[in-house]
Amino acid sequence: MPPSVLDRLAFLRMDYPMMFELRNGASERVSHCGVLEFIADEGTIYMPYWMMQNLLLQEGDIVRVKFVSLPKGTYVKLQPHTKDFFDISNPKAILETTLRKFSCLTTGDTIMMTYNNKKYYLDVIETKPANAISIIETDCEVDFAPSLDYKVTTASKTLDKGKFNPFFGTGRRLDGISIPPVYSSRPSDVPNVNSLSSTTSSSPNFARPSQGKLVFASNFYRTKEIGKEKNESKQEPPHQKQPKFQPFIGNKYSLRG
Repeated sequence: MPPSVLDRLAFLRMDYPMMFELRNGASERVSHCGVLEFIADEGTIYMPYWMMQNLLLQEGDIVRVKFVSLPKGTYVKLQPHTKDFFDISNPKAILETTLRKFSCLTTGDTIMMTYNNKKYYLDVIETKPANAISIIETDCEVDFAPSLDYKVTTASKTLDKGKFNPFFGTGRRLDGISIPPVYSSRPSDVPNVNSLSSTTSSSPNFARPSQGKLVFASNFYRTKEIGKEKNESKQEPPHQKQPKFQPFIGNKYSLRG
């Protein structure tokens, strides 16, 4: 900045460190910065090219400079432009060294850092406690968002071209007796229950549940099986009946012996 700016600020007894608001009236873009030296020509200021890009400025454009006092920052979230930024062995340590060259950060700005002769650009997407903060002599937490070129990849699974049939297969009871297959949506090559009972004489004849009612297949077929077992038990001769279970039968003993 020009030396006259320093004289004016010293006369007004402004607080240090000196920070300024830069505003481009044409695009209404706002950013904040500190000052390096007061040796520029009168009526001109010099700023880095990346800062001119943030403000959409060209060389020779008019910019408004205003002295401001910014709060100390406690949190900043950055988003790299490319994912190779995370290939650095310790990006937070490198960023901490780079941010020592900055006096403040503004939400919406893009900062540039250099490492191993390569330039990395990072967007400032969040700052606390305000949209513009001072990072001089403050303990500021730094967080990173996924890079702009980050793409979410999901594993693709090859599915059959046929219609999806949930609960498709054969069920079994706890006693080991199998029950006929249950189809939630009957394929074209699977015959219905009536055709099974008519074509196969050895398979049981199951009645088809009426429409509009919810019938669980396991209970439905189990009821038929229980009824069949009762009919068979009635036909057994008397000498094959098992003795009736009698609980609490036997000798008793006490702890005295």
